[in-house]
Amino acid sequence: MGNLLCCVQVDQSTVAIREQFGKFDSVLEPGCHCLPWMVGKRIVGHLTLRLQQLDVRCETKTKDNVFVTVVASIQYRPLAGKESDAFYKLTNTRSQIQAYVFDVIRASVPKLLLDDAFEQKNDIAKAVEDELEKAMSAYGFEIVQTLIVDIEPDENVKRAMNDINAAARMRVAANEKAEAEKIIQIKRAEGEAEAKYLSGLGIARQRQAIVDGLRDSVLGFSVNVPGTTAKDVMDMVLITQYFDTMKEIGASSKSSAVFIPHGPGAVRDIATQIRDGLLQGQSATQQ
Repeated sequence: MGNLLCCVQVDQSTVAIREQFGKFDSVLEPGCHCLPWMVGKRIVGHLTLRLQQLDVRCETKTKDNVFVTVVASIQYRPLAGKESDAFYKLTNTRSQIQAYVFDVIRASVPKLLLDDAFEQKNDIAKAVEDELEKAMSAYGFEIVQTLIVDIEPDENVKRAMNDINAAARMRVAANEKAEAEKIIQIKRAEGEAEAKYLSGLGIARQRQAIVDGLRDSVLGFSVNVPGTTAKDVMDMVLITQYFDTMKEIGASSKSSAVFIPHGPGAVRDIATQIRDGLLQGQSATQQ
């Protein structure tokens, strides 16, 4: 009905290209327009003004000979006032943009090592955008933004990189574990040394107390029983301690067999040995 009445409708964010007898006539903005077809005017196509996005996957290799797939996203739209150039000058806009992206990426990435390519994604995107802006403006298109959204190495390379990172982390963990074990051993050694030191002090004080007690016993017995010598008192005390010790060994349920020389004449020898040992211990303590 619109064509019969010589009227056409152009939707929002769209322009229509009008020709007269096959020649470009004008660009029709959104709205209703009169189209007198009797004089050869007609609509030959429409052009969207919306922002469009083209995702390009480009395979290339880095300076260290690692093959990667670079994924770039190009956002573009027709330039205001150049809609006719955008409609007539390019047959396939997306293929043209893709060709420029391939050219710039394959010229930029081979100059970089793999790690540098990841770090300089913005520089690669800037190079692609500058080249596209310069080329596509002549065809009536504006490059709004260019993004390098991903750099995908070969699967074997990714696996190797993950193994390297895992090995580095395991090495750090092993160093930390070794350092912790070293600290534990040092602290344990310090604790054992302190314990042995304190144990030695306790044994020394115990021996000193035994010697002091025996001395007091000998002196007290000599005073209360006239005619006895210090040697007689010492022999009696040592023999008493000897039999007390034998009693304790026999009463213990966990004791094993103890073989000692025993007999009527051996008691004096045992007392002499015990007395000599205590006297030597007292002498060493006083020194």
